[in-house]
Amino acid sequence: MIVISEELREASAVVRLATTLIAHGFPEGDGVAVGLDAERCVREAGAIPATIGVLDGKIRVGLSSDELARFDATARKVGPRDLAACAVQGVVGATTVGGTLTVCRSTGIHFLGTGGLGGVHRGWPDPPDVSADLGELARTQALVVCAGIKSFLDVTATVEVLESLGVPLLGFQTDELPLFYSARGGPPVPARVDSAQEAAEVARAHWELGAAGLLLARPPDASLDDVEPLIHDALGAAARARITGQAVTPFVLSLLHERSGGRTLAANRELVAANAGLAAEIAVAARTSG
Repeated sequence: MIVISEELREASAVVRLATTLIAHGFPEGDGVAVGLDAERCVREAGAIPATIGVLDGKIRVGLSSDELARFDATARKVGPRDLAACAVQGVVGATTVGGTLTVCRSTGIHFLGTGGLGGVHRGWPDPPDVSADLGELARTQALVVCAGIKSFLDVTATVEVLESLGVPLLGFQTDELPLFYSARGGPPVPARVDSAQEAAEVARAHWELGAAGLLLARPPDASLDDVEPLIHDALGAAARARITGQAVTPFVLSLLHERSGGRTLAANRELVAANAGLAAEIAVAARTSG
């Protein structure tokens, strides 16, 4: 069921990339360019990108540019629960962080670059919505590099759940958790690392203890500190439209991009590429010092 590209079979430093960013995280036509840019950043850092999605009845690890182009808004959003059904039914499936972590457990890919981590939605327990990213991170030996928890979630509650699950939360060259679009404003991180080498060493030690995932939060280079009112309005619009579950993320992101005059779109593109590049640096550091 899992097909690994020829290039990846011999690679020693690999970074996993999700396809839901390509299909649902950006306006139509932009997603493929973002995915290719993230892959370029991984290669420039000395690692090989393993973009993961479901195509033609197979879970594919490593995709060509033509295959990436098939992940548009019609693709099914695929978390851990959805992989088998998506493959058997032969539909195009765009993987979330949680979905790709599930694949990582079968392929031994330990480093992931993404935009933001899913978590506890605002207003818990109404709606009773907690991302499958959290549980899968607690089960999979992988380090996820992101810009923090997705900005429209309950960040404090998500941090508490990560602690309960035993998932280390590391700040990359920062003492406080970035808030996706904003470099500052989140709660203090339990630990800070200042280099890719240090992050690789912490991850290795964590795995040697028999533990699973880690989260490394990298502040965005272009910090937008006035986005919270837009997020509040976008979530209100989603509630009025009775949009729930997996449909919330693309709806909110689309409104943010529109109402910020494209600033959140540009920031999102930049942080995805930067996180992919940092994940690759850590993968290379782990290879050279392992």
